Amino acid sequence: MSELTVRRAPDFSLPMVGGGRLTLSELRGKIAVINFWSAECPWSRRADVVLVYRHITWEQKGVRILGIASNVNEPEEEIRYEVENRHVKYPILLDPDQKVANLYKAETTPHFFIMDRQGVLRYTGALDDATAGRRRPKVIYVDRAVTALLQEKTPNPTVTSPYGCSIIRAAPTTGTALQKVDM
Repeated sequence: MSELTVRRAPDFSLPMVGGGRLTLSELRGKIAVINFWSAECPWSRRADVVLVYRHITWEQKGVRILGIASNVNEPEEEIRYEVENRHVKYPILLDPDQKVANLYKAETTPHFFIMDRQGVLRYTGALDDATAGRRRPKVIYVDRAVTALLQEKTPNPTVTSPYGCSIIRAAPTTGTALQKVDM
């Protein structure tokens, strides 16, 4: 079990592509699907095919989808282009210093975290059970988790292994320089 599930979702406030800001705690009372998102990763692009359609039906049921772009190598212009090209209508948030990715211990794009109406994380992991060897999923875990939460039930499973492209993080800059030592 992930150390984050069954705990209050860590709050954050990030700028959105296209302007404005979104704070996670503003979504209490709604189910939130947090997706660590990438402009370049084919697995993230594949997840958007599913999420673009889910967004239409889920929004009417009080479910919000958020994409968080945390890859240091993806400039906002590229992100904006992919959002338009993929017809993404849910907010994409900018996390260029990976503070939120690190807070959530997000590993890949996509990597999902689903918060219930009380602000508690109830699912973390993959979109579905597809792999590089088996591209067609048999189970869409995110659908299962959202359906369970809409019925006020516990998702099953609550944790799966995320699958996709590694999040490209900034190189550490604190105290890594070598110091000359006199002997």
